[in-house]
Amino acid sequence: MTNTGGGGPRPRTSWWREGAITTLAFALCLLGGVLQVDDTLSPPSVSAYVIAVVSCAVLPVRHRAPLAALAATTAVGVLVPPLGLLLTPLIVTPAVITTYSYSLAARTERRAASAVVLTSAALAAAIPAFGDFSWKDASRMGVVAAFPLVAGVLGHSVRNRRAYLEAVEERARRAEQNRESEARRRVAEERVRIARELHDLVAHQITLANAQATVAAHLFDTRPEQTRTSLKELVETTSHALDELRATVGLLRQSGDTAAPAEPAPGLSRLPTLLESFRRAGLEVSVHQEGTVRPLPPGVDLTAYRIVQEALTNVTKHAGAGSARVRLVWTGDRVTITVADDGGGTRTTPTASTGPTASSGPTASAAADRSPGYGLIGMRERATAVGGHLSAGRRPEGGFLVSAQLPLPPAQDPTRDRDRATTTEEGQMTDGEAGGAP
Repeated sequence: MTNTGGGGPRPRTSWWREGAITTLAFALCLLGGVLQVDDTLSPPSVSAYVIAVVSCAVLPVRHRAPLAALAATTAVGVLVPPLGLLLTPLIVTPAVITTYSYSLAARTERRAASAVVLTSAALAAAIPAFGDFSWKDASRMGVVAAFPLVAGVLGHSVRNRRAYLEAVEERARRAEQNRESEARRRVAEERVRIARELHDLVAHQITLANAQATVAAHLFDTRPEQTRTSLKELVETTSHALDELRATVGLLRQSGDTAAPAEPAPGLSRLPTLLESFRRAGLEVSVHQEGTVRPLPPGVDLTAYRIVQEALTNVTKHAGAGSARVRLVWTGDRVTITVADDGGGTRTTPTASTGPTASSGPTASAAADRSPGYGLIGMRERATAVGGHLSAGRRPEGGFLVSAQLPLPPAQDPTRDRDRATTTEEGQMTDGEAGGAP
């Protein structure tokens, strides 16, 4: 099989179509050779057969070489009058067909228009160039010239129509690709968000449960009452973890599933409860606030809560520190959150104030063996997602510092909020702790 102008093999149906077109063109061309100048009919002459065979033989190659096919059929049409035949639209049917094909295949519209006009002019000029010229010849010349022009216009229209359909299909294909890419991007973002939520939840609650279980195991033989208290707190911690895990996993339910009522997303309003849970696990936490406290958007509020939660969880898991300090600084356009630990020491039990201290050496040693996870990565992602930024690193004086700056919305009424700078939480802060905050 031969190749088309597009470079690929022509399907079987196109060969049948080409054969039908060539046969029809041969019949019309031969029929044009039957007409005589005096409007009578006579059997086709040898010249008529030659014109029909030569011009129609060029038609099958018009797709691969449209310009050459157009030039050949036009030249044959120009030779019709010298051979004693009547030049009519019928006898130049192959030239009309190649004009249409070239209009489809031309690289530019200017080339197509020039070729069509030259073909029409050459065929029309062949009538007065040979023999006498009468008014009948003038009308016939106009008809002969009009047929290639009409064929060129039709080819141009079909070409534009095909180009339009190809452009529409290309736009639809690109739109589909963009939709798929956008869907994949959103799925990836949702997976990261859910993974971040599960990490924060599981890391916090399991760390507290591990600390409480370690304390209970350490005091089991010496202080049964404190062990019993630690086990009760462990039950509460695991129960709360299950509740939060159930609420988070409920976000993955399909719309047709039965969904339990979801609790509001946590924010800084739940900070006292969060800090108390760490204190029960043996970590002394103080909090210090500066500036005018303002309500935060839900996303920023949740981010602030999760950053404090994850930072304190890392202190409990990895630092082996006995205390940590949380500082919130409210300014005009941002809130700065810093969490710092003292960098070492033994952590007291939750009941250290009522009895001798107990070292949590097993917890500290286990924390030292753990490899770092995705806590810092998650905190940075959360801060960036709401338009803020986060930095973390070791302090020159010892310990570790996490600092995040989150944007605040413009204040609606600066005089409406009450200044609550330098507040303490439930007697846990002292002036010395406030002065040592980063």
